[in-house]
Amino acid sequence: MKPETLQAAARVACRASDAARGEILPRFRTALVETKSDGSPVTEADLAAETVMREILRAAFPEFGVIGEEFGSEGPTNVQWILDPIDGTIAYSRGIPLYSTLIALVEEGEPVLGLIDLPALDERIVGWEGGGCRLNDRPISVSTRTDSSEALIAHGDAYCFELAGQREAYLAMAARYPLFRGYTDAFGHAQVLAGGVDAMVDMDLNPWDAAATQILTKEAGGRCVTRERPGNKLDLVFGSPALVEELMEILDQ
Repeated sequence: MKPETLQAAARVACRASDAARGEILPRFRTALVETKSDGSPVTEADLAAETVMREILRAAFPEFGVIGEEFGSEGPTNVQWILDPIDGTIAYSRGIPLYSTLIALVEEGEPVLGLIDLPALDERIVGWEGGGCRLNDRPISVSTRTDSSEALIAHGDAYCFELAGQREAYLAMAARYPLFRGYTDAFGHAQVLAGGVDAMVDMDLNPWDAAATQILTKEAGGRCVTRERPGNKLDLVFGSPALVEELMEILDQ
């Protein structure tokens, strides 16, 4: 995809994210919560935010398809927007401000643009292929730490390690890293991209959970390893290249 197209797409993604904030923030701590067929929570804010995001993105780029967590797929599949209106709905529904909005642009299955918006913190990370990674327009990069004794390693929910068949790896990481902390969801991803968290292991993800982080990690100078599993599930290990290598060794044992 041409650089000028990616830059234009990034501007539109920011507009869509602004519109999503307009639906999400006023409903924070008041939105009604329902349970979807897969057992995960959903709120009226999820639905309203994805609706306005789709409208803006499809109007600007009608030649691109869209796939979202709440309303599925529409349009072409060779180039697609991938949306998660509220990543961290459990946090959002409980009044915890560590939720985000995720937007990625994928070309022939490969992410070429990513956006992580943290509405409650007024922070937004945006990047695209060859364009670097920025937090509120300030260039950022992942950690270069190599010393595991001082490394801050984030992880997703422990039960997701169980689902991925990696319970023993979780226990090994907890024993190896003194600072092994549960900064879950894309909030944790954003902390890795900005360099505060050195690396993260996040298991049993859906494509809309992972796509933005996959391209943003690369553009922030880090390494992102993706493992694909049955059921269209993904496991990510990303951050400082040296620590990602170390974490992969634990997973491969």
